[in-house]
Formats: sequence, structure tokens, C-alpha cells
Amino acid sequence: MARILAITNQKGGVGKTTTAVNLAAGLALLGRRVLLVDMDPQGNATMGSGVDKRHLERTVYHLLLRQAKLADVARRSEGGYDLVPANRDLAGAEVELVDEAEREYRLGQALAGIDGAYDFVLIDCPPALNLLTVNALAAAQAVIIPMQCEYFALEGLSDLVNTVKKVKGRLNPGIEIEGLLRAMFDPRNTLAQQVSDQLKAHFGAKVYDTVIPRNVRLAEAPSYGLSALGYDKASKGAQAYMQLAEEIIRRQEGVQHGKA
Repeated sequence: MARILAITNQKGGVGKTTTAVNLAAGLALLGRRVLLVDMDPQGNATMGSGVDKRHLERTVYHLLLRQAKLADVARRSEGGYDLVPANRDLAGAEVELVDEAEREYRLGQALAGIDGAYDFVLIDCPPALNLLTVNALAAAQAVIIPMQCEYFALEGLSDLVNTVKKVKGRLNPGIEIEGLLRAMFDPRNTLAQQVSDQLKAHFGAKVYDTVIPRNVRLAEAPSYGLSALGYDKASKGAQAYMQLAEEIIRRQEGVQHGKA
């Protein structure tokens, strides 16, 4: 069964898209079949996957508006995973769907029936709690929350956790928080270490063991249309995302063995 994970945080600049692209590449390198869905009108995950968002005939916009099927929109990326791309057209989807019935479930309905095709579906969400993010949360089984270890991040995290609870109560009773990812982490920063300790104290095992460091290769890779794993696999950032992919697989296998 495909594991559908929404990568979200309403705060911008915390490493959501970097995580989506590099985790997809890492899981693919580990032999998993991966689909990355770009739900951000900025299309950064699309460009970071080596697909030019300016020259697309079909995108996730057409998927949400039921003008195309998943097989018509998904394409192979440079990173060895499949991609449902996005561009600025997606911004119009919110307006066009506002009066539509079951508008929150459009992405979930489009992803129905993919169990045999993929092991993981990763959804890169926009930095806002809007209809696009709600679609991702309604479709997902769990949420990955990348965040920086700084004071305001804790405040935003509280809002996001409350949003997940509301989605769980109203739209998607099965959704849960998969994990909190400490990204862009600088261990020399005392505040970062303090916030990290608070996260572990409050969320326990929900905090991934893997920590993503600040790393110039992670910032450079998207300009080449590559993940950090495709750009410089030996870099600290790339190695950290490989460790995250391995940790996520271990967690899933542990859950599956627990159910057996």
C-alpha cells in the first residue's frame, strides 16, 4: 500500500521543498517507487526535479479540475521518481474550486487506486493553510513537518498541529503526524539546541533522529534541476537526506511488522 505523506509548514523558508525533492530522490535510490506531487503554485519542486514549469501542457491544476488523469500528468524526473508538476496556473484552482462539492478531496480522489504503482507519495505543500494544503492533508495518511529550531517556529508549529487536528476531525480521520524534521540546523547555535531539546521533550519519538544541517550544496542543487543527491551525493546535506529516507523506511517497516 502506498504511503502518502504531506510535507507541510505554513511558514516559508523552512526547507519543505528541499525535503520533498531530496527525500523523493533518497527513497528512489533505496529502490522505492516514489511519486512527488507539487502542490505549490511557485513550482519549486517541479524546477528542482529538472522539469521546466514554463513549458507544461498538463499540471496538478488539470488534475484538481478533473481535466486530466494522473497517468496523463505524471512524468519521470531526473531523480528517478515520478513527478506531478505545478506552475502558476495552480493559483487559480482555489478560485475555480470554491463553489465545487467535495473540493477538499480533489487530490485524494485523483490519487485513488495508485497502490500498486508506488510505495511512497510525497506532497509538497505551499507555505499557507489554504485549500491546496487542505487538499494535501485530506489525501495524506501522515504529515512530515520540516522546521527550523528557532523561537517563532514553535509558535507556528502549534498552529499547524491544531490544523492537523481539525482536518482529522472533519475531513480525514486517519491522518497523523509522521514526524518533525529539524532542518537548516546549526549545532553551534545555542537557541537552536534549546528548541531542539524542547521539541524532543514535547513530541518524543515523533522527532526524527536525522537532522538536516545548513549546507551550501542543498541550496545550489535546485539551480541545476537536481536534488542534492544528484548534484553532490557526498555532501553533508545529501547524506543527511539519505539517512532520513532510511529512517522513514525503518519506521514504516516497524509499523508493518507491528501489525503483522
